[in-house]
Amino acid sequence: MARMIDVIRSSGAASGVMHTAARGALNVPPQEMIEILVYLATQTKIFAERARLTLAGWDEVSSRAAAADPRTSKEVLAYLVTAGNLRPTLLPALLENPSVSEEWLVQLAASASRYMVETLVKSPRVNKSHAILSSLSSNPHLNSAQSAAVGEKLSWLSPVITSECKTPAASPGAPNAKEPAGPAVPQSTHPETNADEVPDETVTAYLAEHATEISADADKPFQPIGGMDEELTPQVPVALPAPAPAQAQTAAVASGTAQATAAAARKAPVKKVYLTAEEQRGSALQKISKLDIKGRIQLAMKGSKEERSILIRDGTKVVSLAVLESPKITDSEVEKIANQKNVLEAVLRGVSMKRRFVKQYAILRNLCFNPRTPIDVSLGLIKHLLTPDLRNLTGNKEVSDTVRKLATRMFRQKLETSGKD
Repeated sequence: MARMIDVIRSSGAASGVMHTAARGALNVPPQEMIEILVYLATQTKIFAERARLTLAGWDEVSSRAAAADPRTSKEVLAYLVTAGNLRPTLLPALLENPSVSEEWLVQLAASASRYMVETLVKSPRVNKSHAILSSLSSNPHLNSAQSAAVGEKLSWLSPVITSECKTPAASPGAPNAKEPAGPAVPQSTHPETNADEVPDETVTAYLAEHATEISADADKPFQPIGGMDEELTPQVPVALPAPAPAQAQTAAVASGTAQATAAAARKAPVKKVYLTAEEQRGSALQKISKLDIKGRIQLAMKGSKEERSILIRDGTKVVSLAVLESPKITDSEVEKIANQKNVLEAVLRGVSMKRRFVKQYAILRNLCFNPRTPIDVSLGLIKHLLTPDLRNLTGNKEVSDTVRKLATRMFRQKLETSGKD
């Protein structure tokens, strides 16, 4: 026997039955009745308003049971967790329901009311999710104590926390309320050190920590994101001097010939010592393409700036992330990486997890404006943007709608705050 929800979906129910259904008066189990009401509220025009009103006042015991049950349909759970439909009393059950997707909760956390924020902060699931906490950290209803608590939890949820704990300067976590990001910290200007100055223990520790990933990707050759063609730097045309007058040319040729003859007698042909930028890059590419995964990791941590700029685009995640672990990498290099669209999302997330980097305002801003940056990372960093950058981000069509909407809301809030002052 077909369920009533299936009959309604197939447009097989009479008009009177539909009116009865919109009032929640059908003789069906409570779970199915809620499913029918959600369908009418979202998929019909005539019965939508009546069904929404019925759902808003639906029996709390049945509603909570549906919110907590992992078997409840995705359509019902999505309706119940949507900001305009969410009943605060159902939030605890929805938060811990594994069938409620993390993406829905990320969106909810950014705009939840003050009452809901209290529930979110106490939720075990929220406190285990870096994505949800990052979104929650941008919620304007957080008080100072909640903001500090969320920031502290974020610092412990970094996916690279194990390796970062070894280097105090690269401790994990995005900037929090106690330690806001800003332009006050100067860019690093230290000269690049020699490869021999990077301890072998640093490389060995990275190889040991990621041994499983390295073993799984052992046969993967170097394949940069975006392809090899992008690595080839176009030749820069050299401007030639304007031709001299005829008389001057004749004199110059005579003088030059005499000097060249004398010089030729004294000097042997000079061997080319320096490579052009294009030749250096081509040489680095050839070198990298011959290396296995362990060789590329070692080069990522001990190699030159040129080699790091190529390896950061390696399609093998464990190699590209090794670049960020290099003691030689500078803030100016990371600023460029944060702006790149031809790197793995894991690389941009890795940049955001290093406090040393996100303290640099230029890096933070580039991450927010980069459409490749994971959405939860962008949502967690937007609150640190200055007002002019917030305004520019609201009109950036490359980033996601969620990021633009949050930027718009925070831009308006800053304008209102400055107006009051």
